[in-house]
Parts: sequence; C-alpha cells; structure tokens
Amino acid sequence: MRAAPELVCPAGSLRALQMALEAGADAVYLGLRDATNARNFAGLNFDDAQVRAGVEQAHAQGAKVLMALNTFADAGDAGPWLRAVDRAAELGADALIVADTAVLAHASRNHPGLRLHLSVQASATTHAAIEFYRRHYGIQRAVLPRVLTLSQVAHVIRNTSVDIEVFGFGSLCVMVEGRCALSSYATGSSPNNAGVCSPPAAVRWTERDGTVEARLNEVLIDRYGPTEPRGYPTLCKGRFLVEGQRDYALEEPTSLNTLDILPRLIEAGVKAVKIEGRQRSPAYVAEVTRVWRAAIDLAASSEPYAPQADWSARLARWAEGQQHTLGAYDRPWR
Repeated sequence: MRAAPELVCPAGSLRALQMALEAGADAVYLGLRDATNARNFAGLNFDDAQVRAGVEQAHAQGAKVLMALNTFADAGDAGPWLRAVDRAAELGADALIVADTAVLAHASRNHPGLRLHLSVQASATTHAAIEFYRRHYGIQRAVLPRVLTLSQVAHVIRNTSVDIEVFGFGSLCVMVEGRCALSSYATGSSPNNAGVCSPPAAVRWTERDGTVEARLNEVLIDRYGPTEPRGYPTLCKGRFLVEGQRDYALEEPTSLNTLDILPRLIEAGVKAVKIEGRQRSPAYVAEVTRVWRAAIDLAASSEPYAPQADWSARLARWAEGQQHTLGAYDRPWR
C-alpha cells in the first residue's frame, strides 16, 4: 500500500465545490470575488457567506478548503490582500495559497496557526527556493510549476521537508506561471491580475477570404480554415511561420494528463495532486474528480495499476483540443 496523495480540486462556485466533494475530492481550492484571486472573473468565485457555507460542507465531509490569494499585491495599496488573509482566517479556511512575500509575511506573523501553501505563481522550481520560503514564512506545502521533469520533481522532494503538490490534469502552462511577458505585451494586462493569458476584451475574430483570423489586439495568433476547429487564442499556443514552416512554435493546444505516471509521482513522494480549472463548469469538476479519485485509489492500493480505457475517454471531452500530454514530465530528447 502506498500513501495516497491528497486530491485537490477546483471550485469556481459553490455548486462546483459541492460536486467536487460528492465526487471524492480531499480538498477544494477557491477564491474571493476580488483582485486577490487570479481567476477573478464575473460570475465566478465566492462571497463571505458562500465561503462559510463551503467550509461547513467540506468539513462535514472530512475535506479541506484552500483559499487562493495568489495574485501579487498592488504596489500602491497592499491593504486588500492583507485584509483578505484576515478574512480567510475568520471564515475558517484550512490553508492559504499565496505567492506574494508581503502577504506571506502578514499571514505568518498574524495567523501563525494557519497553513501556508506556496502558490505556483511564485515559480519556485528548486528545493533551495522552497526552503527559503519555509525558513522565512513557514510554508508547509509548495505547488510546483509545470516545467519540471519527473526526476526533477523527485529531486526537489528529496531535498526539502515541505510537502510538494503537482498539477495532474488541466490546462498546461510552459511559461512563468501567470507572469508571461508575451501576453502582457500583447494585451496590456498582467495574466496574474487579469486571471487569464487572453482577456476577452483583447480577443479579436476576423473573417477574411474564407478563413478566420484569431488575434490578441493586433497580434495574429492563428488562422483557421472554414471547417478547422478553432482554439481560444493564446500566444504560446498559436501557429507561427518559423523558417518557412507554419506550425505550433511554442506549445500545442493540449491538456496536461498525468494518469500514466501517477504511481511514479506517488513513489517520488508527491503529497497532493491538483486539478486545474476554477474557470471550468461544475460538470467538468465532477467528471474529472471522479476519474482522479478512482485513479488515486487504485494507484495507492496493492492492486496492479493501469489507467482504464474509459478514464481517458471521459477526460478527453474536457481536454483542450481533445488531446492529452505529459508536458515537461516527459521530455523525449533528454
């Protein structure tokens, strides 16, 4: 029997939270309806009453609520971020997911009993960086960016006492998690504070000569034929002309899916597996959580592990471009 990692699932709404719990999540992560949350979209997220209700429901089922205060504080006024820490503690959150050092300092100083998880937005990719945050702010978990190989993840785990959380399924980012200079340049908005690489206000669709052009403001991202599937325009997943060949220059539109290597992640000592997607529907949350609950339970049992065919089929409909990848976990050229 292997120690099962915690299954951490997204909750962009109270309904999504409820469906994650029903499907077997060990923890849910959510955000407030303000700029402290990197998924601050209209119609999503929680007010205080909903946080209280969500905490009560999660605790009744033995699950945890993790509050994402994962944007960087405004240089002119850090007050909203510091007050959000106090609100989260008062509302009963089990842990905070934080990147900003001032927010971490405030939390560790004023709420020493509240668990702190280092957000992926902090881009801590080495055990030395993670240990820095542990020594200075007392973090108990770090979420690794999606740029490390499996052997690098294992190396980090061997050299830190901090629990390590990795992404298991969902959108894949190969840039500097939430701080992409490319999308900032093209849209005029920071992905960290806008909550998305391609804000809707910057997206342009234009029909021209039987094709559809996708742009971010004036930057051409892709050009689609009449019957070709159209992905949401993101700079790193666009097709560009490079040395005479038009193709995906940086990253293909596909979703991270680590079901194939789940036992190896567990053996490496990963303590939590995160499902990406607070901006996704409650149906997405429910279906993906059910699959991953079954997979983790099997991988942590004494039974032989192999991903079931229906798991991939059920996840495929929620994957970007209906394609899966192991991302940086599998680099064939190494």
